[in-house]
Amino acid sequence: MQSFVDFMNGIIWSPALIYLCLGAGLFYSIMTRFVQVRMFGEMWKLLLSGKSSEHGISSFQALAVSLSGRVGTGNIAGVAAAIGFGGPGAVFWMWVVAFLGAATAYTESTLAQIYKEKQDGQYRGGPAFYFEKAMGQKWFGWIFAIATIMACGLFLPGVQSNSIGNAAEAAFGSGSMIETAIGTISFAKIMTGTVVVLILGFIIFGGVKRIANFTQVVVPFMALAYIIIASVIVLLNIDMLPEIVGMILGDAFTPMAGLGAAIGWGVKRGVYSNEAGQGTGPHAAAAAEVEHPAQQGLVQAFSVYIDTLFVCSATAFMILITGAYNVHGAGEAFLVQNLAGDVAANGPLFTQMAIESVLPGVGNPFIAFALFFFSFTTILAYYYIAETNIAYIQRSFKIPGLTGALKVGLMAATFYGAVKTANLAWGLGDVGVGLMAWLNIVGILIIFFTAKPALLALKDYEAQRKAGVARYTFDPEKLGIKNADFWAKQAKEEAEAQAETEKKAA
Repeated sequence: MQSFVDFMNGIIWSPALIYLCLGAGLFYSIMTRFVQVRMFGEMWKLLLSGKSSEHGISSFQALAVSLSGRVGTGNIAGVAAAIGFGGPGAVFWMWVVAFLGAATAYTESTLAQIYKEKQDGQYRGGPAFYFEKAMGQKWFGWIFAIATIMACGLFLPGVQSNSIGNAAEAAFGSGSMIETAIGTISFAKIMTGTVVVLILGFIIFGGVKRIANFTQVVVPFMALAYIIIASVIVLLNIDMLPEIVGMILGDAFTPMAGLGAAIGWGVKRGVYSNEAGQGTGPHAAAAAEVEHPAQQGLVQAFSVYIDTLFVCSATAFMILITGAYNVHGAGEAFLVQNLAGDVAANGPLFTQMAIESVLPGVGNPFIAFALFFFSFTTILAYYYIAETNIAYIQRSFKIPGLTGALKVGLMAATFYGAVKTANLAWGLGDVGVGLMAWLNIVGILIIFFTAKPALLALKDYEAQRKAGVARYTFDPEKLGIKNADFWAKQAKEEAEAQAETEKKAA
């Protein structure tokens, strides 16, 4: 199984996908005139404004749900893997992916808002919806929906729970070993998997509102706590910071593991962590209640900064400043070996050891708790994403019990990931991420060259902002955007209401 997964990843994560991720980010940065820089102040303003409704969640809640998907095990274990296999220079390429990816995130999330629908009293949207409506290719939407249900419902949850299980075992000990039908498993991992699945079941049976309410409290709190701990470690070793930054920049172009390894691992883990272009963020973006689609696009662009430039960088600096890492070379050889050879790079141990070396007795339990909350909220986001794509399929074919099967399958995958080996879990996760990224990035590029709806929305929003309007409006038909049925209907109703008010006034 591991060999097959590695073979699939070799195809999916070929240099072509790496160039596609970087190229798409650069392309959208240029086309939007670097919206991620120009509109940075507006992102902050929008982040703290906006309200929820009975149909949709607020901009901040949508940010929290999408951040719960972005801020996960990739920020702790994924950064460690990037350094462990690509060298310190991989961190630079994670930054590049984040900066360029913010423009991609704006584009895909704005598209999700433009083409969202109201289903069963709540907003739904995402790549499958905009592929059908903007591209006019329903079959492409179906392929993405099926791939996403498999990836988010079965492959990716195991990556998150695997790190929770490993961190819990490292922090509290393995306990007795138990023989099971799937192998010998530690008592600690079995208990961890059981607790995670029980809490997960309680929340996912409560719907998107319960997920949003949970994540808007947990995600900001844990992200802030994590960044504070990292800042303490950096400040205690502040004299080493210039050297570490120089090492990251130097190894990015002449890295010890070879330029290709640094770029490859940096981009792979960068895309996995911040999810820009992957197609996951747009699902939460579509659920937001906003006056204009571009507003949620800008909020989601900012979430990429939070994920990579803040949280991932915090992990990287902790690991590099304390020297708690190895760099793997070809075969069994190490290019850099600061730790024992059996310390896995595909896991949280680098980060735990980094904190433990500076704050004894803190590292293991803190990372265990941080990973629990980061990874758990990511699993919640995966459920919501998979459920949204099931809702997309149910528009055409009513398949009874499909949502229930998703819940059971996701809970089973979560438990299995918590107790099994890391390499297979990460390998399956990479397959899922890669497939979604290929489909989504190719799709949004086709949409851009055929209609440019996200760019038209940005220009419209900037024009209204410059005019100083009291309330933003969005009329897709005036902009030449077709099939944006929700917004077209809303614009028509607002125009009729305005005409009626003027008639009464006259």
